[in-house]
Amino acid sequence: MRQLIFLGTGAAMATECYNACFLVRTPNGDYFLTDAGGGNGILRQMKRAGVPLEHLRCLFVTHGHSDHILGAIWVIRRIASLMNKDFYEGEFHIYCHDVACEIIEMLAQMLLTRDELLQYGKRILLHEIHDGEQVNFLNMKLTAFDIRSRKAKQFGYRLRFANRHTLVCLGDEPYNERCRAYAEKADWLVSEAFCLDADAERFTPHEKGHGTVRETAMNAEKLMAKHLVMFHTEDTAMDSRKERYTAEAAEHYKGAIFVPDDLDVIDID
Repeated sequence: MRQLIFLGTGAAMATECYNACFLVRTPNGDYFLTDAGGGNGILRQMKRAGVPLEHLRCLFVTHGHSDHILGAIWVIRRIASLMNKDFYEGEFHIYCHDVACEIIEMLAQMLLTRDELLQYGKRILLHEIHDGEQVNFLNMKLTAFDIRSRKAKQFGYRLRFANRHTLVCLGDEPYNERCRAYAEKADWLVSEAFCLDADAERFTPHEKGHGTVRETAMNAEKLMAKHLVMFHTEDTAMDSRKERYTAEAAEHYKGAIFVPDDLDVIDID
């Protein structure tokens, strides 16, 4: 069974949930991680989700903001430790654009121990990926694309599974029309939705380079996505977020809507 596992669903300053990041679980039990949140909470979330680190094979980092990239160093540390103890077989691959690569490289050299650095660059491999480039792993094909961020260089991706279904990750900013070739007609569209449209004046998402649920839903409808998954949100009233966000999105989008909480699992086969 192929699944999405949401380790975190909150925006940068969220305290009631972990920062937005998620796993794709493959049918054979390996895992692909998108972003890693802002700290070693990523290890706790993976433990709570029942995900063994020795089966985490790949990581895609969308951009260099702290709430997306800092957790990566903790993932690297834990996997390096497993490798040194012969508990991890094979290689671990990290994919990101040049700016994020530079940040990860700097953090690794500054923060990894000598023993951990023995695996970095040997079995823990950092790959710079370019706009429009394709890579294959875990029986999936990933096509990276520049989301045209106004803040910091950021990549999303279109992922094609062996069953030909597709998942598009738009990163943590609103859809840009110049990305249509990558984003349209996705079976699963994963997008940020910072707050309800009615709360835009309160949360000022546009000043932060984010969008509202209404805008995200309208884009999903325009892109003819079959399923819409919204995360990277503000974290007030978490007990009703799922219902409130789903209701607003349903006014503008006819497909299936998902607003996951941390550790929610969605079957995507």
